[in-house]
Amino acid sequence: MRRTPLVFALALALSSAVHAQAPVPAQPHPAAPAAPAAAHGKASVTLTAAPTDWRALDGQKVRIAAPLTLAGTDGLVRFGELTVAFDGRLWQPSEVAAPRSAGHSQIAADNAHRRLLLDDGSDARDPGPVAYLPAGANLRTGMVLRNVEGIVRVDAKGVPRLQVTRPLVLPKLDRPAVPVVAGSLHVAAFNLENFFNGDGQGGGFPTLRGARTLAEHQAQKAKLVTTINALGADVAALMELENDGYGPQSAIAQLVDALNADRGAGADWRFIDAGKGPGENPIRVGIIYRASRVTPVGAPATLEQGPFGPHSRVPMAQAFRAGKGAPFVVVANHFKSKGCSEATGADADQKDDQACWNATRVESARLLDQWLRTDPTGIGSNDAVLLGDFNAYAMEDPIRTLHEAGWRDAFAVAKVDRPYSYVYNGMSGRLDHALLSPGMAARLRGAAEWHTNADEADDVGYRDRNEKGPWRSSDHDPLLLGFDR
Repeated sequence: MRRTPLVFALALALSSAVHAQAPVPAQPHPAAPAAPAAAHGKASVTLTAAPTDWRALDGQKVRIAAPLTLAGTDGLVRFGELTVAFDGRLWQPSEVAAPRSAGHSQIAADNAHRRLLLDDGSDARDPGPVAYLPAGANLRTGMVLRNVEGIVRVDAKGVPRLQVTRPLVLPKLDRPAVPVVAGSLHVAAFNLENFFNGDGQGGGFPTLRGARTLAEHQAQKAKLVTTINALGADVAALMELENDGYGPQSAIAQLVDALNADRGAGADWRFIDAGKGPGENPIRVGIIYRASRVTPVGAPATLEQGPFGPHSRVPMAQAFRAGKGAPFVVVANHFKSKGCSEATGADADQKDDQACWNATRVESARLLDQWLRTDPTGIGSNDAVLLGDFNAYAMEDPIRTLHEAGWRDAFAVAKVDRPYSYVYNGMSGRLDHALLSPGMAARLRGAAEWHTNADEADDVGYRDRNEKGPWRSSDHDPLLLGFDR
């Protein structure tokens, strides 16, 4: 889902910073009181690190000599705000440490200490061009800003802002090349951010989700095709596909047609046809594959019981074989989101930084593991990879439930340092995971994320500037794994 820009505060509970959260009524940030006359001249304070207490600097003009990392752009369009941080990115606490743990509290406190809002000094909503940014600025989370100057303002909650008084000098835009991952078999996962195609004949817009016009749909499809084909995967698990069947006018069929048209001669993308669904949710998971690279073994299997269907999207499992290699199972998943609509009882926000519907996600993880132990595809192999949007950060209960059942984090196995696929409220983390059975972990040769989306500002996407290429094709980054056959 697209993110709703929020007024940033220092509250670090995931209930206020989660994927697909129910909209929060926007409140304008506090109007800045008039600064003392001296504040408009030369900076009175130079900072080389985050201060212990910003309140001691309230009203003063400062120059920040330390590099500031751009941590988030969520509030730029709505409020003219950017989230920056001293000493690198801000991390979702539950990406790094288990909720309710001392480590989790330490990370939250460190985020609060290092975090700062750059502000346009106005209380206007949707201010349009922001004076401290150059026209048409391309912003990416992770870029480093230097010698930022402004007037410090601390609100009643202790949230520090810097009302920028000198236009920012942006570094050269540095976008990542497509990752190269070792192995002879490549498997990807990608949340498409609501790929709906109207009636499949050029009409039916605006859709329930995703594109609002045919032109937007075509732009969205072009970005997704560029991303998927560039990855070079043999199999891809997809999330947030329109649940509209498998006929020639369905979203999945037309996506595959577009992938093949883009590849040209020798194009061989196919999709797994589950007959219906899976599930009755407006969005579903799907699996596509290259017929020259892998062969489906048997029929797909789906799990429609418990929380799957009413809440978590129904998972789909399909066995494949690459050449004469050992068979393996790909499982596409999309657990219930963190939004609090209709959440009650154990699914209400427990104030433990896991937001709403956590109990449902934990039960989804438990049933998924239980189901896969029955060999639902009937291939007699335990080699499997769980892929998708689990709507839980790496150290939250649903993912730890799967770890405890023996599923291994592919990025930990591949020794990838600090992976992330999603940026929200100025903090980086993973809602998208690749979890391996022991046999599949032994076959792993590499893992990577392609940071085409999470770091990009919203306006790069198909609904706004529609910058050419894979950039902001979704709000999630795609994952790519390499295995031995």
